[in-house]
Amino acid sequence: MEIGISTFLEATPDPVTGERVSHAERLRRAVEEIVLADQVGLDVYGIGEHHRADYAGTAPAVVLAAAASVTKRIRLTSAVTVLSSDDPVRVFQSFSTLDGLSNGRAEIMAGRGSFIESFPLFGYSLDDYDELFEEKLELLLAIRASEKVSWRGGHRPAIRNLGVYPRPVQDPLPVWIASGGNPESAVRAGTLGLPIAFAIIGGMPERFAPLVRLYKEAAARAGHDPDKLPIATHSHGFVGETTEQAADLFFPSTQAQMNVIGRERGWPPYDRSAFDAARSLRGALYVGDPEFVAEKIVLLRRNLGVTRFFLHVNVGTMPHRDVLRAIELLGTKVAPLVHKELARLEAAE
Repeated sequence: MEIGISTFLEATPDPVTGERVSHAERLRRAVEEIVLADQVGLDVYGIGEHHRADYAGTAPAVVLAAAASVTKRIRLTSAVTVLSSDDPVRVFQSFSTLDGLSNGRAEIMAGRGSFIESFPLFGYSLDDYDELFEEKLELLLAIRASEKVSWRGGHRPAIRNLGVYPRPVQDPLPVWIASGGNPESAVRAGTLGLPIAFAIIGGMPERFAPLVRLYKEAAARAGHDPDKLPIATHSHGFVGETTEQAADLFFPSTQAQMNVIGRERGWPPYDRSAFDAARSLRGALYVGDPEFVAEKIVLLRRNLGVTRFFLHVNVGTMPHRDVLRAIELLGTKVAPLVHKELARLEAAE
């Protein structure tokens, strides 16, 4: 069971002080977070790609590369790469370069993107939303499989027996499919034999069990061993010294950012009652002291069979010292509790 951090590199105004963190400062803070996550034994750190003013993560591979030479074991991944609006050749080259710099610790998490700003920015039509992803994923996997590539599609110029370099240290370079809960995405990932990551940011995580079954059934039909395919989840959360402290620290920034997104998408206002309900044992917010967060991760493992858990810290802008402390607690307190309990459960089976 791997445990790590995911982030969109939020650069929103602090809801308490009103201070706005510059994009440059947020990028530097991210490197500091990755170094600490490595030091406290976390397994993975992921950065999501977004192209809007409230996030600094437009180029995850660059930020991860900045941390590659000052870390030793932590895996470095996008979370996600919006493959539909990018060039698979450049995506592969960027993460293969990261793989070389980190000596085999890079991963790509490919998704269609829940935000759409990248499509007009790079000249793509939302009318081609699904087709773009399918075509570009096909090309990315072809590049991963072979040094020389011949390929033709409808949205990118053809490639005729050309090499794509550098080649990665890992063979193959890990490519995950990210999904917000779309059944078609689960079936696609299973059919291709690719690991899958589910973003669970609302409702009850256990309700994703049918999607996990779809994924495994599709994998089995395609001749892959479903028991060997990694499954990850990504959820918002925060670890504090006490559950009450964690909730009080995490709520203001979460409320502010969820209401920004909610106004864009027509969601109702996000209030403390919704927040408190979501941080219950069966809710999608992993907010609490180390023991409670560990208990929720173990429950997630038992309900969905996940092999990797991403804690998304932070949802909006929080004091950097609080974010660093949450990362420290996740690595030094939560992860050991999870591993100890899972070992006990496995021994009892």
